[in-house]
Amino acid sequence: MLLPLESVPNFSEGRDGVTLDALAGALSAHARLLDVHADADHNRSVFTLVAHEGDLLEALVAGIACARDRIDLRRHQGAHPRVGAADVVPVVPVGADEMERAKRAALELAGRIGDELALPVFLYGELAPGRGPAFYRREGLEGLRRRVASGELAPTFGPSRIDERWGAVLVGARRPLIAFNVNFRGELVAAREIASIVRERDGGFPGVRALGLELTRAGLVQVSMNVEDWEAAALHELVATIEREAAARGADVVGSELVGLMPGGAAAAAAGAALRIDGFDASRVLELRLLEACEADSRS
Repeated sequence: MLLPLESVPNFSEGRDGVTLDALAGALSAHARLLDVHADADHNRSVFTLVAHEGDLLEALVAGIACARDRIDLRRHQGAHPRVGAADVVPVVPVGADEMERAKRAALELAGRIGDELALPVFLYGELAPGRGPAFYRREGLEGLRRRVASGELAPTFGPSRIDERWGAVLVGARRPLIAFNVNFRGELVAAREIASIVRERDGGFPGVRALGLELTRAGLVQVSMNVEDWEAAALHELVATIEREAAARGADVVGSELVGLMPGGAAAAAAGAALRIDGFDASRVLELRLLEACEADSRS
């Protein structure tokens, strides 16, 4: 049995319900839409969809075309960094040994975005080792336009000029990750300090990318994280560290937030820690063992 591929496109719109419905309609016409997460403070939405290659690419091209036509970055305001209306479009293997398949699909997608939609495309993740979305977003859209104009960077596909209305598209292939946020009442400086403590770049948890953001509509601050290696950085340990550091700064954690879906193994690890079950991991979860057996059968 050939498993589908997953994609988790991020669009720079989290407030306008009509646009969110249009994006969902475009994506779900060709693929199975599993989840939609929209955040008004980030002004960003994350869609989770699965399909086999042909249908997945049709869905993504349609969704990105919809974003290009409906989202104008010149009017965009939101807490989350971005460089495109369709900002980040990863292709993710569901099967543990199917990264090469995901890379081929992502590269074909990138070419189609450049050719059919006339949008500049930059590659990241397994398609451009050492480069993640933050590499392109670190100075925002205007900074990316300057880097292209100076010759420092060039799109791999599509036009060399980046339009200020819809920006660029970052396309990659990557392993499943967990987009996970912790919200608390406190100062933005505290959120930024705690983000620095937990992220890998500054000596924190391996595979963790983190930002401190202000959620003005919610009246909170947030440590926003991508956990790229959930086996090396357990969620319950991340939350415990953030709670401890927040308390040391006089801040109160009010809750955490999962953006999109998460691997079952990560949920099992967190459940085992919460329940204090010795040796509890994904191998003790019935559905995960059945999926593992199905994958083995498909390879035999």
